Amino acid sequence: MQIQCIRKQRYLVAFKEVAIPEQLNLTVSLRGSRDVKENYQIFRLTGLLDAFSEPDFRKVISRCIDDGPINIILDLSAIDFIDSSGLGVLVQMAKKTQGVNGKLQVISNPRVTQTVKLVRLEQFLSLQPSVEVALENLVSGAS
Repeated sequence: MQIQCIRKQRYLVAFKEVAIPEQLNLTVSLRGSRDVKENYQIFRLTGLLDAFSEPDFRKVISRCIDDGPINIILDLSAIDFIDSSGLGVLVQMAKKTQGVNGKLQVISNPRVTQTVKLVRLEQFLSLQPSVEVALENLVSGAS
């Protein structure tokens, strides 16, 4: 009997409560998750951010920004393709977060960075190399 109690205690100690990111209902070509922290939300996306996926993405992200928190980290490091529609929704997100005194940090990959730089939006969209750098920027107040 004592051995079972000890095992149960170890079992309970070994597991912590961990928040599981919310899966976003987007499109077949765009998948993602949302993880809400104390003062920011992080979105991780994979696939294509294009004219097909943009309307659903805009609707879901807009609702999430309204729900809060107002600081957004958008991880696009696993995005395969972004077009002008995708860039348009990123600009809308940046304006919306700025309008409520929040910050948008975009984690990029070389493909996304190249597309954003073509239209000279890298400063406005606050492109970052990693989630860690974006978190540091939120804490330090940098953009």
